[in-house]
Amino acid sequence: MNSKRLLCAGSRLFLLFTLIAGYALAQDGGSRKVVIKTAPSYPTLAQSMNIHGVVKLEAIVAPNGSVRTVEVKGGHPILTQSAVTAVGHWKFEPSSRETRELIEIKFDR
Repeated sequence: MNSKRLLCAGSRLFLLFTLIAGYALAQDGGSRKVVIKTAPSYPTLAQSMNIHGVVKLEAIVAPNGSVRTVEVKGGHPILTQSAVTAVGHWKFEPSSRETRELIEIKFDR
């Protein structure tokens, strides 16, 4: 009977820590201000095909504000490379730690 109680208590603690960790990750996106923002170029092919829309990205930003990595989370494949290149040149305000920033780049004529 004691082992069942211990297992149940352990499961509750695991669930609690998982929820707390999930909340911390959810609060991490989009908190840092961009201080230098390079505009993406609208790809010629996208313009000629009348392709427009939003590219969703996640950037890992170092404590000094430089972008370490950029991962595409959604958007038209013809638009994504331009968005990734532009965000890779952005500079964010300094922070005490590395952060994940959720970014949306809108391509419209």
